[in-house]
Amino acid sequence: MDGDNKTIVTEFLLLGLSGKSQQEEVLCGLFLGMYLVTITGNLLIIFAISCDPHLHTPMYFFLASLSTVDICTSSVTIPKMLVNHIVGSKSISYRECMSQIYFFITFSNMDGFLLSVMAYDRYVAICCPLHYTLIMRPRLCVLLVAASGLITNLHALLHTLLMAQLTFCSNNAVHHFFCDPYPILKLACSDTFINHLMVFTVGALIFLTPFICIIVSYAYIFSNVLKLPTARGIRKALSTCGSHLTVVSLFYGAILGVYMRPSSSYSVQDTVATVIFTVVTPLVNPFIYSLRNRDMKGALGKLILRSSK
Repeated sequence: MDGDNKTIVTEFLLLGLSGKSQQEEVLCGLFLGMYLVTITGNLLIIFAISCDPHLHTPMYFFLASLSTVDICTSSVTIPKMLVNHIVGSKSISYRECMSQIYFFITFSNMDGFLLSVMAYDRYVAICCPLHYTLIMRPRLCVLLVAASGLITNLHALLHTLLMAQLTFCSNNAVHHFFCDPYPILKLACSDTFINHLMVFTVGALIFLTPFICIIVSYAYIFSNVLKLPTARGIRKALSTCGSHLTVVSLFYGAILGVYMRPSSSYSVQDTVATVIFTVVTPLVNPFIYSLRNRDMKGALGKLILRSSK
């Protein structure tokens, strides 16, 4: 290996989604619009829930937590892309890249854990309605969110520290709009065996645990719902789960397509799937949960009327 190839990388070049300047102009404009809608929509959800006493329930507490995480998920990746586009640069420093990886893993996994907590909340509400207030006490709700945050932060720290031990040589071009762990791993010129081992052991455990909890929760929900005597009762029970199931399908569908396989098979086309759960999912969550929820629509209406006075 020659001397040039041994040059230690101090920054990475984010080539974006297309690599073509004209298309990047359009994409940046699109991402700016989506980011602004994401921030506005999720902030409205948070304010509506905090201002309406009728929504001070476990379900809406978890929804407000999810909206907070969605804001953070989008803010980890999109602002840096927009700033680079404005200043005419594609570079991101090594430290910035490692920080982006840490927060990306944290908030992406936090999304999954919150979705599983919300599924458990729906299970208790539908299958154990008489004991709902006894089980889903405020202390337990806070504990579930706090535990999710602790686990995801420790998991992100593990992967970031392992990533920081790798050596990156002359090739520093990342075919993405942010420091996605898989494209970064492909650039390493040192052994990545431990990193891949952690991805398919600890990473799979962190990913599959909330996913299995969601599946088990809905298996119990559907088995109980089908025992209801009337079609109206079935529709009413399932109406509280429809929005959540839509978000779960969108989120886990994209992750399964990208991260549950070796990084060597990661391609440019996989960036589309990462856009779905890093940009699109936080964008559509407020619409999915508010448009299909009468209480949320009422709270949002009150909030808008109050702000217009």
